[in-house]
Amino acid sequence: MGRLVPAVTRAFDILELFLQSDDTLSAPEITRKLGLPRTTTHELLTTLAARHYLALVPEQPGRYRLGVRTHQLGSRYAEQLDLAAEGRRVAQEIAETCDETVHVAVLEDLDVIYIAKVDSTHAVRMVSAAGRRLPAHCTSVGKMLLAALPEAELDARIDGRELAAMTPNSITDPAALRAELAAVRARGTATEHRESNPDVSCVAAPVRDGSGRVVAALSISVPVIRWSEERETELTTLAARGAADLSLRLGHRTARR
Repeated sequence: MGRLVPAVTRAFDILELFLQSDDTLSAPEITRKLGLPRTTTHELLTTLAARHYLALVPEQPGRYRLGVRTHQLGSRYAEQLDLAAEGRRVAQEIAETCDETVHVAVLEDLDVIYIAKVDSTHAVRMVSAAGRRLPAHCTSVGKMLLAALPEAELDARIDGRELAAMTPNSITDPAALRAELAAVRARGTATEHRESNPDVSCVAAPVRDGSGRVVAALSISVPVIRWSEERETELTTLAARGAADLSLRLGHRTARR
């Protein structure tokens, strides 16, 4: 590994200060936070501003904010991301931790489509596949994604629509579904107990993109023979961690849990 260049490292240290809660910073604040010589701070700020990585705030003399070049780089990074590929990488990590089946899914109308799946190594496991489509209201990922919709959009999708049952435990009443989605919003995670498969229970958590919008959900599916309240709590925490990691890869800056 080559030697790190101190000036470049300091420049990145300055930029990364803006990943914290500060929207704007002054040269004295940056000098104090990083312990840099005042002259060094001013030279770095001048260079970063000249290259449009930072910009002076017109209405706040002497204060800097992130410049347009950082937005351009972030947008370019987002364009290159492949949600399915990133989802599979995270699903693999979570599956290796819990040895259960992990899915990543997106919402299309009132269905979910699984875009990534990593299997458990157990002999008894969930049978599914990437690309499979299921009714959203019967799955934990679907509930998570429906719960994230604005109320008007949710109304437009479910009003006057039949909610088909996949098992006797499936929710088929719109009022009951709305109550369930309200509980999902309050918890921040979703559960499904034998609603899409009579032998499987699942937990799910939301995946957000750089704008904070929920774009997918990550779930962990477990045969009921390995399910318990304790296991549900453990896997809910793990699903939330996996969803946060995937969100971070998609540019969601507050995703780290």
